[in-house]
Amino acid sequence: MSSTDRTDTPLTLAGRAFRSRLMVGTGKYQDLEETRAATEASGAEIVTVAIRRTNIGQRPGEPNLLDVISPGRYTLLPNTAGCYTADDAVRTCRLARELLDGHELVKLEVLGDEKTLFPDILETIKATEILVSEGFQVMVYTNDDPIIAKRFEDMGCVAVMPLAAPRRAECSICFAKLITPSSSPRRSTSVPSGAALPSICSRVCTPSSVAFCTTVSMRGPRLTPCRRVTASGDSRSTGRPVPTSADTPPRATTLSTAS
Repeated sequence: MSSTDRTDTPLTLAGRAFRSRLMVGTGKYQDLEETRAATEASGAEIVTVAIRRTNIGQRPGEPNLLDVISPGRYTLLPNTAGCYTADDAVRTCRLARELLDGHELVKLEVLGDEKTLFPDILETIKATEILVSEGFQVMVYTNDDPIIAKRFEDMGCVAVMPLAAPRRAECSICFAKLITPSSSPRRSTSVPSGAALPSICSRVCTPSSVAFCTTVSMRGPRLTPCRRVTASGDSRSTGRPVPTSADTPPRATTLSTAS
């Protein structure tokens, strides 16, 4: 592959351009020093923070993530992981904004099932309406329904993040309903014409999937690998479809780990 083939345009979110398309989480590390080292080594510019699990100042006296992940160096993406109602999610976003001096970019997650971590769409819509009206820039975690994705765009979200596979799924990529631009040959599963938001698909479940999508690069979908990956399983052997360069128009891959 020539150097010109690797040329990519920046990822634009909420009016801001990012060179790196890798978003990393801050959970599951042994300590804050490991968090700092891993984040620095990743080259990522966007760092997700689960506000309900991570201390960014709401618990004085405990280790603070902001001591090693500086908002001056990274764009923090507070998320509402662990919220199962719209009210809880809205309160969590408001807390994040207060602790981060008016920070408005958030990842909204309102879960409907603890085992699979599927989203509760009705509660998510309710929370989205409130947060957008309060000036938040919402990156919304949703299901793989393209009509719902377009609905979130119309509501004012800055990005949609449809899941690609259930939690702990023994599969490589679960793309039976991959959200792709309307110019794709997969017309029946495309976001309706006019959708312009970044679509960052959540929960790619094996290392081979991440490697595949990174290899696809400029012709692959935007994906979110789950940190809790399995060492076995291949989407071809399980009968689940794997996108190829013929399935998707030119588009750079965006990867994000679970927080």
